[in-house]
Amino acid sequence: MIPQRDRDIFENLFVLELANNHWGSVDRGLKIIRDHAIVARYNNVRAAIKLQFRDVDEFIHPSFKGTDTLRYVKKTEATRMSREGFARMVQEIKSVSCIPMATPFDELSVDLCVSFDFPIIKVASSDLNDWPLLEKIASTRRPVIVSSGGASEKDLDDLVSFFEKRNIPLAINHCVSLYPSEDEQLELNQIDYLRRRYPEHVIGFSTHEMHDWHSSMLISYGKGARSWERHIDIKHGDKDVAPYCSLPEQIDEWFKAFQKAREMCGGSGRGKRVITRREVEYLDALVRGVYARRDLEPDYVFARETFADDFYLAVPLRKGQLSCREVMNGERLTAAIKANEALTINHIDGPYSENPALRSLMLNRGL
Repeated sequence: MIPQRDRDIFENLFVLELANNHWGSVDRGLKIIRDHAIVARYNNVRAAIKLQFRDVDEFIHPSFKGTDTLRYVKKTEATRMSREGFARMVQEIKSVSCIPMATPFDELSVDLCVSFDFPIIKVASSDLNDWPLLEKIASTRRPVIVSSGGASEKDLDDLVSFFEKRNIPLAINHCVSLYPSEDEQLELNQIDYLRRRYPEHVIGFSTHEMHDWHSSMLISYGKGARSWERHIDIKHGDKDVAPYCSLPEQIDEWFKAFQKAREMCGGSGRGKRVITRREVEYLDALVRGVYARRDLEPDYVFARETFADDFYLAVPLRKGQLSCREVMNGERLTAAIKANEALTINHIDGPYSENPALRSLMLNRGL
């Protein structure tokens, strides 16, 4: 069973990641934060806005700095940010009532997360078995969300065991590391697998699909995912929006799909739901009532063996009438009953007529 501590941290949490380090522009980053925070507020969801931290000077080998041979290196250098720039965005995230987070890609970046006092740290799929980085993250004792894209079963088992032994809250995101992902690549059944294999952890869905902000939410929620992550961006300036990123209007559709999924799935899956009076009344109208098959005199004794000879069941159920749900064995008729007449609590002794609560229940159901 998932500890309540972990539920409180991770359940129904939306992680919105600023894509491509907002091209290294503080102004662009601030606008992304503000535009998406408005959507989160008006959809009444709990949202974290996540940055990406890299110590660029150490992260890239000197032989490759300033080269165009590797796309990843070029983008990392082009989008580098100062600590002051990050601090400005962290301040803005807090001011719009969102949770500040980051994915640190190296050990010095973990220290930056701590200096900003982030309440949650994210581990990227690429770092799921980067043990020096995981050791550093674990040393902070902060809750962790990990994405599982590309991970083997042993990799995941080792990581989960690592954080469990340290009693560090952990959520696990199903993730397909394809940017963008086509609908047929989402592998949403993996949510079932993760929930079965790691029942003591909140399972989430980190997604990069490019076509549909509605269906995957309904399916993932129905399968039990309780945390979600997407890359976010805005149309701003001359920079193209990557196809795996979501614009504010698409995030709005995503949040509304979440609210619809919650509405349709209802309450907790950990206990029986509370049945509404309206539903009870509807079903009571379909219950068969007990009718006499022939005239019967007082002191008639009910017995299971002869019940079908002397009574039959039919709709509608009348107010005060006994139904197919009630057991009658050993009770007596206290008043005569005619053929085809409804058997009521006024005809019979025993708890149905004598217990005030049962009597009230029967007098208030049926036609």
